Amino acid sequence: MHTRQEKLEKFGRLLDIMDRLREQCPWNHAQTVDTLRPMTVEEVYELSDAVINHDEDELKKELGDVLLHIVFYSKIAQEQGKYDIGDVLDRICEKMVFRHPHVFSDTTAADAKTVSENWEMMKTKEKGGNKRVLSGVPNSMPSVLKAFAMQDKARGVGFDWEEKSQVWDKVREEMGELQVELEAMDAAPGHAEPAVCAPAEGSSEEFRAAYDRAQEELGDFMFATINAARLYGINPDTALSRACEKFRRRFTYLEEQTLRKGRSMHDMTLAEMDRIWDEGKAKGL
Repeated sequence: MHTRQEKLEKFGRLLDIMDRLREQCPWNHAQTVDTLRPMTVEEVYELSDAVINHDEDELKKELGDVLLHIVFYSKIAQEQGKYDIGDVLDRICEKMVFRHPHVFSDTTAADAKTVSENWEMMKTKEKGGNKRVLSGVPNSMPSVLKAFAMQDKARGVGFDWEEKSQVWDKVREEMGELQVELEAMDAAPGHAEPAVCAPAEGSSEEFRAAYDRAQEELGDFMFATINAARLYGINPDTALSRACEKFRRRFTYLEEQTLRKGRSMHDMTLAEMDRIWDEGKAKGL
């Protein structure tokens, strides 16, 4: 492990490298906060993958990439005379001190739950902070994570089920309403097939209205399911990501086995594909 001085020196080296890149590298000099944003989003997802996979070497690399972006944004702002990395560090330090009075003042907190609840309350009081509980949830956040974050923030101010088992009545209610609207949509006149994630051209107004109702109920059902996952301590985004990877492994096995036999999945029956799928499942894929 490095000493505090060594850490400071290495951070200083990163700042020096960024200064030089902005001055001497045409690509780095051309970047703006707008061009950086999509790359930053990609880097955060790569960091997330490393965390999920518990890959320490990759995690170390991706943390560096995210840190580089923080320094990059700050350098651009410095050139524009807005702020610099020192201001960024000051802001986060002030925020952490303000939101942890049980550490930096004489307030006490008995457990992590109390700290979490106090955190949300402190955010509404701090200067320049979020004045509404949900205002800190970004609109561009992926929907599963957004739902989870909104529910957790509401919990922080006491808006939650008294008993976690109560959520199942809500899940069943939403599932029933979803089924009703899906069946109504399927039976609506003027249903022009196929409709893939949007009403097909030529669909009637009646079908489009039924589609909108079904879409809303699907959202309500997913929101309730995410709430159930949260109450039972499961991160829904991680769970869904693992389900996607499992599907990828098994579908890839199905595809590869089919190709080895010189066949196309288009020419196979569902039963034939299911048999190969089950083979992959039995192999632990």
